[in-house]
Amino acid sequence: MAIWFNKWLFIFLIPSLIHMTGKSYEGKPLIRKNSVFNKIEAHPLHVSVTEINHNAADQTLEISCKLFTDDFEKVLSKNYKVKADLADPAGKTAMEKLVNDFVQKHLAIKADGKQSRMVYLGYENDNDAIYSYLQVDSIGSVKKLEITNSILHEMFTDEVNLMHIIVGGKRKSMKLDYPETKAEFIF
Repeated sequence: MAIWFNKWLFIFLIPSLIHMTGKSYEGKPLIRKNSVFNKIEAHPLHVSVTEINHNAADQTLEISCKLFTDDFEKVLSKNYKVKADLADPAGKTAMEKLVNDFVQKHLAIKADGKQSRMVYLGYENDNDAIYSYLQVDSIGSVKKLEITNSILHEMFTDEVNLMHIIVGGKRKSMKLDYPETKAEFIF
């Protein structure tokens, strides 16, 4: 999984950086004006990463969702008919409500066949990414997790949702390509 993701990051990210800066990776000016790199968008990869960690001591599922800030702001603006600015401290309270509502509508977790109620904890801005944090309480043990993840599907038909699940120190990962939304993890 990591090799695949790193390969795609290299294929898409390096040309995007060249396009945005007009310079090669060595910092030299890019001379080829009609290069294929000039036709690549700022970031053509639409990805979210959801990580779920079972904390046995606290009997919780700790959930984080990482999304590109610009993509997330676009989808929030479209869905809620407001200008979304996740970096503006003055609008943080209003944005917290939108982020919570959006993630709750697009991410669902069943633990051992029972629908889990996620508690929203907040979000933070980290450069070009937004991390939103949630938690499911009263989860003593986990044998099976069923996840429905449609984050950013209504905006991007090339969306890739990566999921990493850690239970009892065992990590399992899965990639959902649009339009796929369901994943199952058995421990």
